[in-house]
Amino acid sequence: MRLVRNLTGLLGFLLIWEAVVRAGLIDQNDLPPPTVVFARIGELLGDVEFVRDVIASVLAWLIALLISIAIAVPAGLLLGSVRWLRDATKAIVEFLRPIPSVALIPLVLIVVGGGPEAKITLAVYAAVWPILFNTIYALAEIDPLLLETARTYGTPRSRVLTSVALPHAAPFVFTGIRLSAAISLILVISTEFLAGAKLGIGQFVLEASSGPGRMDLVLAGTVVAGLLGYLVNEGLERLGNRLFRWSNAVEGAAA
Repeated sequence: MRLVRNLTGLLGFLLIWEAVVRAGLIDQNDLPPPTVVFARIGELLGDVEFVRDVIASVLAWLIALLISIAIAVPAGLLLGSVRWLRDATKAIVEFLRPIPSVALIPLVLIVVGGGPEAKITLAVYAAVWPILFNTIYALAEIDPLLLETARTYGTPRSRVLTSVALPHAAPFVFTGIRLSAAISLILVISTEFLAGAKLGIGQFVLEASSGPGRMDLVLAGTVVAGLLGYLVNEGLERLGNRLFRWSNAVEGAAA
């Protein structure tokens, strides 16, 4: 039912867009109608170079997301369970977290170079925070009785984290992963566009925008990026509903 409503809204938006352009209210060179844009997408999906760009962006996004999870989940468990360490690092975390990742592009280009490492590094930096803070928040919400019971039975701290804290935090961590998945995809494509990567959707859009009258290609690349983001979010949401149907944390935290 929700999918039908989403598709209905999307179809209505496309019809309005098509009607506005066809009526001459907007120059087609500035904003091509959706029929033209989707025709270009069909052509591009048969273009080996464009498919290579899409694969490059998806691989960079996947690597960045996996690295973010590997960093943020253990760090969140540690900071969430050790109060003095959380207090000691609070100032550093609150200083680093608001810094926009795109503002670090010049520094990253100098330190790691302009290859795939640059977009992966920036995506990791941006994607770590939602997972980290969701993990810390989840540990703060654990019933103290559960932890005390585990300690009463002599359970080691490391075992308490893995057998009590992590299962409780899992839905919140997964919500952070969902948020970070979208953020890392945005950063990968933005870095490709702003830093001039050799491959990627952002690089394709940058080249298309440099040529006159190629707004159809610019929008085609942009729509493909949007479709990737939608598919990633939809896939993770469905997976979360399957894995954590016993918890409202996935839906509640996302809302």
